[in-house]
Amino acid sequence: MEEQNRFQKLVSEAKKHITEISPGDARKEIERGDAIFIDVREGDDWRDGHAEGAKHLSRGVIEMEIEDAVPDSRKPIICYCGGGSRSALVAESLQKMGYENVRSLAGGFRAWKEAGLPVKK
Repeated sequence: MEEQNRFQKLVSEAKKHITEISPGDARKEIERGDAIFIDVREGDDWRDGHAEGAKHLSRGVIEMEIEDAVPDSRKPIICYCGGGSRSALVAESLQKMGYENVRSLAGGFRAWKEAGLPVKK
C-alpha cells in the first residue's frame, strides 16, 4: 500500500471527526429544505457546473463568510468539493467554529454526477 502524502493524512484525520452523507440522502434533505448545500470548490469549478440547489463559498473564504451566509449554527450544512477531501476539511473547520450539524458529501461532486443528480451551469 502506498504511503499517504501530508494532504491525504490531513484529510484522513479530518474524516475521523466529521460525518459524510451519500449523494442520494443529501438530495433528499436539500429538496425538503432541511439543509444548506455549499460548494467549496474554486470559482472556475463552480462556473463549469455545480449541484442544483448549492450555494458557492470556496474553501479559501468560507470561514470568513459563513456567519453571514448561515447565521444559525444549528442549521444543517452539507459541503461538497470535487471528490470529498476539501469538503471534509471544511466540515471539520466549521465544527470547530461551533456549527453543530455539518456533513461532507461522500465522493463529492464526482459522486453527485455519477448518481445522475441535477447539475446547473
